Amino acid sequence: MFVVTRLRVPEADAAGFAAAVDVLLSALAARPGYRDGELGRCTDDAGLWALVTRWDGVGAYRRALSAAEVKLAGAPVWLYALDEPGAYLPGEQALEG
Repeated sequence: MFVVTRLRVPEADAAGFAAAVDVLLSALAARPGYRDGELGRCTDDAGLWALVTRWDGVGAYRRALSAAEVKLAGAPVWLYALDEPGAYLPGEQALEG
């Protein structure tokens, strides 16, 4: 599965935000079931960012989010998150659901 978290970040906060995402990705990488993750900035709107992570499954993703070190590392990042669904099943898994 993959997770897309869109974030609205003021330009003044961009450098600190990107550094905070690096810390969060390191914390997530230590969790079982994490595959990879990346941060991107919208080409049409510099204040809009996307954090994409990939997981072995929904359970691994949810367990990772409940880990104390992930909560601490994620707080400065999720402060900017847009309130919208972001977890997706890829390809054929999505069709089966």
